[in-house]
Amino acid sequence: MAKKPATVQDVAKAAQVSTATVSRALRKPELLTENTKKAVFEAIKSTGYRVNRAARNLRTRRAGAILVLVPNLAKPFFSAVLSGINDGFAESGLEVLITDSEGKPILEGDLAGRFLDGSIDGVISLDGSLSKSVLDHCRAANVAEKIVFACEWTSDPFFPSIRSDNVKGARLAIRHLHQMGHRNIAHVTGPEGNVLTGARRSGMHEERERLNLPSRPEWIIRGDFSLESGHAAASQILAMQERPSAVFCAADMVAFGLISGLRQGGVSVPQDISVVGFDDIEMSEFYVPALTTIRQDRHEIGMQAAERLLRRLSGHSDDNDFVAVDVELIVRDSVLPLSSAH
Repeated sequence: MAKKPATVQDVAKAAQVSTATVSRALRKPELLTENTKKAVFEAIKSTGYRVNRAARNLRTRRAGAILVLVPNLAKPFFSAVLSGINDGFAESGLEVLITDSEGKPILEGDLAGRFLDGSIDGVISLDGSLSKSVLDHCRAANVAEKIVFACEWTSDPFFPSIRSDNVKGARLAIRHLHQMGHRNIAHVTGPEGNVLTGARRSGMHEERERLNLPSRPEWIIRGDFSLESGHAAASQILAMQERPSAVFCAADMVAFGLISGLRQGGVSVPQDISVVGFDDIEMSEFYVPALTTIRQDRHEIGMQAAERLLRRLSGHSDDNDFVAVDVELIVRDSVLPLSSAH
């Protein structure tokens, strides 16, 4: 005989609370104490209770789902951000749906349409390249306040964003290289037009000017956050008559490609050229040489983005600002003092 599905009453009995408290824990857990929430969710787990989402969505007129737009799911950078987002929604009862906005570009009206057809309740966009027309359609449909940006952002101040202090991170990278005796420092950028590219390049220029470091046009090399662009940058550096003694890369993946390309050209890192990355993805610690880089708290960015969107879905839409999550220089093996390297 099939086991009878657990009910709200079963959960309430196991947690020693009322059915109203169980319902509140599923709908608005922020209203309960930590002990009560813990008791209810442990009871849900022990009884095997499953929420009837279809019935609940009909009652609340909500889809029960959040859409996360990721510009490239193949990039390892996003794993910790998505983990933070998932943890941020863990007790909300909302499903997290993920789509690759690079593989499936968001067209005019598509995003607003997902709100209007009841597919989603909110959006976290990790893609700062969403077009103005897409966002304008969301404004016209009165759903724009349910969109939050994370990592990347839009120039429209209406949309709140959670991101790293990219300018500070770039300045920390250049400052570290300067402290290690390097003066001739190249920079491999991200893709042109990307907000992260601009912020990190700006920080790099600000610190170079503050330290009165020399600058040559050929030392600013265009990349695109990929291994391939780092490898291509290595070819350009190898062809230079006056090579830099150090390179700051706008992403760890770029740094890995650069180091590989330099090695193939007979140039050793860090003995011949020092390299600093940006992101501190998991591979950075285990690459050879272990990469000196700027650490972003990617999990925290995801958590804060989820919390911000939950606030907006609860009617708190007056926080149209941005949060800059702090960054940290992680010193490993890819940088040597200039005197030691040469």
